[in-house]
Amino acid sequence: MKSSSRWLVFALPLALFLALALLLFSRNGSDPSFLPSARLDHAVPAFNLPSLADPELKLDESIFKGNVTLLNVWATWCVSCLIENPVMVELAGQGVRIIGVNYKDNRQAALAWLSNNGNAFEQVIFDEDGSLGIDLGVYGAPETYLVDGNGIIRYRAVGVLDPKAWQTELKPRYEALLAEYAQEAKP
Repeated sequence: MKSSSRWLVFALPLALFLALALLLFSRNGSDPSFLPSARLDHAVPAFNLPSLADPELKLDESIFKGNVTLLNVWATWCVSCLIENPVMVELAGQGVRIIGVNYKDNRQAALAWLSNNGNAFEQVIFDEDGSLGIDLGVYGAPETYLVDGNGIIRYRAVGVLDPKAWQTELKPRYEALLAEYAQEAKP
């Protein structure tokens, strides 16, 4: 074996090891569950979809104007949504405004689900084909977006919103937006 070939046998694995170590080190400290949203700091996408409860009532992005809102994407086929629902009901009872997006679901099943499990939503957008979900960049249900009083998405939480996630992640942001929007609304 030539000396240059012998060198390559040792150098190549070493180079691959160093490259992998550098990659892992660069990700150290980052949140592996964080999923960036292309919609962050942008308006809720335009839509014109029916209300879950009233198919004749068309809802659009204007329902986010004037109030800080949690936009919650859920479905009856989503087991995690059933786990999350009591937290949503409790938040609504505390005065948190929540708009739902019933994502890729059956209308009658969704209405029965809300009747049986509690309805935290001021309005529910029926997104039967998932078009709004796609525009939002939804990976799957549940997902919760924090929308300011101007209809701008300020935060995105993927997965179950439990009491700890509410207290540590969303509530401080929600309260800050409420204060910010109250300041903007003053004459």
